[in-house]
Amino acid sequence: MIGTSLPLRDVHLPAAPGWWPPAPGWWLLLAAMLLVLMVVVAVRVRRQRRRRRWESLFDASLAAAAGPAARIGMASELLRRAARHRDPQAALLQGEAWLRFLDGGQGHGFSEGDGRVLLDGGFRREVDDAPAARACALARSRFIGLMERRR
Repeated sequence: MIGTSLPLRDVHLPAAPGWWPPAPGWWLLLAAMLLVLMVVVAVRVRRQRRRRRWESLFDASLAAAAGPAARIGMASELLRRAARHRDPQAALLQGEAWLRFLDGGQGHGFSEGDGRVLLDGGFRREVDDAPAARACALARSRFIGLMERRR
């Protein structure tokens, strides 16, 4: 009996694989996540730069205007341009329809608030500074909103 003279031992399992280096699938997943992250960051940076460019365009245009009436006229012109990019028919609106379009379903700042001065403020001789400043601030936020949603 040869089998009885053999030294028999218990079954030993091999050691568990280490966590480093990861399997190729984990490297691919990491690369895909980094790519998605880089794309998200690039899109956000591009949007922020574009928004800052629109803000500086609006602010520079209003700064170049002399007096509150000229600032209101310039704000109205910039809003018309932004509206034309979003909807070509929107630039043709007049009066209350134009103010309702500027409200955009988000309040009544133009049709019932400080934005009403945009209707005729650019044609007045005298416009108070405080209502003009409030109307220009309202117009600035709407201008940025229109430009961001134009595509």
